[in-house]
Amino acid sequence: MSDLLLMILVGVVVVVASPAVVCSQQQWQQQRVLPGSSLQASAPSLIWSSINATFSLGFVPANPPTDPASFVASIAYSGGILVWSVGNGILVDSQGSLQFHSTGDLLLVNGSGTILWKSGTSGLGVAFATLEESGSLVLWNSSSNAVWSSFDNPNDILLPGQGFKAGDVLRSGLYSFRMLLNGNLMLRWNETVVYWDQGVNSSVDVNPWGNVVKGYNPRFVNLSATLQSPTLELQAVGILAISDPVLSSPVIMAYSSDFAEGTDVLRFLKLGNDGNMKIYSSERGSGTAIPRWAAVQDQCQVFGYCGSLGICFHSKLGQQDNPSCECPSGNFEPISTQDARKGCKRKVELKNCPGNSTMLELNHTRFSDYKREPLAKNELRVSESARSSCILDCLKSNICVASASADDGTRTCYTQSSDFFSGYRVSSLPGTLYIKVCGQGLPNPVSSSKNMSENADFLGLDHGFLVVVTVPSVVGFIIFQIGFFLWYRWNSPVIGRSLDRYKLLEYVSSVPVQFTYKELVISTKGFKDRVGAGESGAVYRGVLSSRDIVAVKRLYESNLGEMDFRKKVSTICSTHHLNLVRMIGYCCQKTERLLVYEFAKNGSLDSLLFQTEDRNSLTCLSWEKRFNIALGSAKGIAYLHEECRECIVHLNIKPENILLDENYHAKVSDFGLAELMDPRGHHRQELSSIQQTSSYISPERLANLPTTSKADIYSFGMVLLEILSGRRSYEVSIDTGGLKFSTWVREQFEKGSFLSIIDRRLAKGDVDMEQVQRAIITALWCIRNQPSQRPTMRRVVQMLEGHLEVELPPPLDSVHELSYPISPNSKSTFIHGA
Repeated sequence: MSDLLLMILVGVVVVVASPAVVCSQQQWQQQRVLPGSSLQASAPSLIWSSINATFSLGFVPANPPTDPASFVASIAYSGGILVWSVGNGILVDSQGSLQFHSTGDLLLVNGSGTILWKSGTSGLGVAFATLEESGSLVLWNSSSNAVWSSFDNPNDILLPGQGFKAGDVLRSGLYSFRMLLNGNLMLRWNETVVYWDQGVNSSVDVNPWGNVVKGYNPRFVNLSATLQSPTLELQAVGILAISDPVLSSPVIMAYSSDFAEGTDVLRFLKLGNDGNMKIYSSERGSGTAIPRWAAVQDQCQVFGYCGSLGICFHSKLGQQDNPSCECPSGNFEPISTQDARKGCKRKVELKNCPGNSTMLELNHTRFSDYKREPLAKNELRVSESARSSCILDCLKSNICVASASADDGTRTCYTQSSDFFSGYRVSSLPGTLYIKVCGQGLPNPVSSSKNMSENADFLGLDHGFLVVVTVPSVVGFIIFQIGFFLWYRWNSPVIGRSLDRYKLLEYVSSVPVQFTYKELVISTKGFKDRVGAGESGAVYRGVLSSRDIVAVKRLYESNLGEMDFRKKVSTICSTHHLNLVRMIGYCCQKTERLLVYEFAKNGSLDSLLFQTEDRNSLTCLSWEKRFNIALGSAKGIAYLHEECRECIVHLNIKPENILLDENYHAKVSDFGLAELMDPRGHHRQELSSIQQTSSYISPERLANLPTTSKADIYSFGMVLLEILSGRRSYEVSIDTGGLKFSTWVREQFEKGSFLSIIDRRLAKGDVDMEQVQRAIITALWCIRNQPSQRPTMRRVVQMLEGHLEVELPPPLDSVHELSYPISPNSKSTFIHGA
């Protein structure tokens, strides 16, 4: 008892003698800090820590460093990852401090005594503060009611359990992130330009009574009238979801690629100073954060990323998250030589131009955001032969400073009147950007940061050399066109627009051909010669007036208007790869939506792969052909995932969608169709597909979770097993002992019984067993339950080619069982392709 009295007396003496006590880590681990405590920038080793030291609050040096040194009072996760800062990053000098004042206010004070920030909780009866294990700094009153918390005052990060409501804002520089009352999520630049938005109205069906129902058309529902108080929250497992009283379950908006993995991992949502919203994962104590999901897949699509008049491009193929910035030409100069993202300025302003203005032409370039300026008055419809009007109209205008020709089949010219705009350049982009400059357009000086192969305008060569090289090339091309036209006129009874559209337009300029419905009815003989059908539509054999044989796909339903449909088709047409079926053109007439593809002579893979043993063995695909088909398909899918301007997730990879040309080269078909389909029709067809061929569908899709490109990896793995074995992956037979085929394959592989796995119709002497082993191991990696454990498609190609040595993956309790925090029967809805 005497010992207890002594401790109490000592505590009283300390508090009375030192009203501004510096709270030690031991005091903090009692979960309470009393008014009068403070932290000093000059003593960064003194921190306030949560009870298990998961989070700590203290001063850290400013990043980037300043001279003289300055500091930020921040909450950091174990390992040093900053998750919140006082005053959203307000800097103090070395004599600054964070004071928990006796009035109940939390104050950030500079060395001069100036109050830079305060919590505004004076007079609210604040009795103590705690730093929770969730990472939230909370001020409590004597009744243990929370008066203020850092969770209610976010900076640029959302932590698990931190509710984000309509009206809350995350900020980072000129960029902001908000949620509207209707559940729409938005990223904005300078509070004026919306360059990314995603909402529940594109995935959730809500009837006028507020209940989530299946089959209800969301396009006729005003969700802002039904949602009451939506809350966005990042779950600890890495799932970002919106909840609301009218929703029967949370709506999943996105998820991290490593969701539900690891036992001590912090996942957080952060708006970076690059304007992109990402989900990061950080293992406890590691000090590193790895991005696992991004709202904007291509960083160049973030408005203003390269500043005013800057051009964004990717110096290395496939690196969509770390692009480069440069000025349009020698007529401009960077605002900062140290930071290319600050943009550019004109060397001579247009208003000060002593002579005439001209239009600088930037090929394969467009505005970074077409939607910034309304097109009601500025939209120009120009024909293919009159694209010069896109230049001339801007030159004649006093307010126009730039224009862009889309070259995407819509034949639209976009104009820009504000001098703040930026461009996006990529070699596969069908578009040309024109910028008004004073006098003659000047080439950019050679820069090591540029992609020298992108555009000859940026090579830094003198005009004489360009004339010598370019003029003969142009003249030669014109002569070729004229000669080809004359040859065709003399050798073909079919003359007219079919030549220009089917030959020159498609095969030379890669512009999608727009067919009329009547033309396709004639070419397919009234849609009588049906060669196949799938979830998206029926396929018919057709012969164009140019005598080219084509495959015409007649879509069941589409949710896109004419303009959006054409843009999506243009994106698909811009994908060119040896192992992808090439789209030639389309028809968009009234309610009809048709796609025209090159014709694959040998049909689909399933027609040759799954044959009965009593058929002629000569029709059986040899091992060499099978392996080349698997490798070619992998290369085609890798192109869709990593080499296209935007990642294209197929979502329907199966043998029926792998076509074979006359040389048995694999051609992946039906890619890019998910966005063209009506959600109602697609949903109905997809349910039928799931019931019949569920083995191709990844576990996360069966669990109704968001889908990434890793879903295609899973599907390819199952197809690869079928190519090896010549049997359907979803069939259970006596040969496999009643086991699912993928489970049985692993067991046989571990026993070394490779011959029992491969198709028994194959001649044993013609099978390369080394390739067989590589293919089996690759397939088993592809069908892992967790998406993050599956390889990328590029690595799949390397594994099949033998350039990447891999071992058999660890065994699963059951390859076909789902191991996710949400059950397969979950009713949660999600944003398709998030």
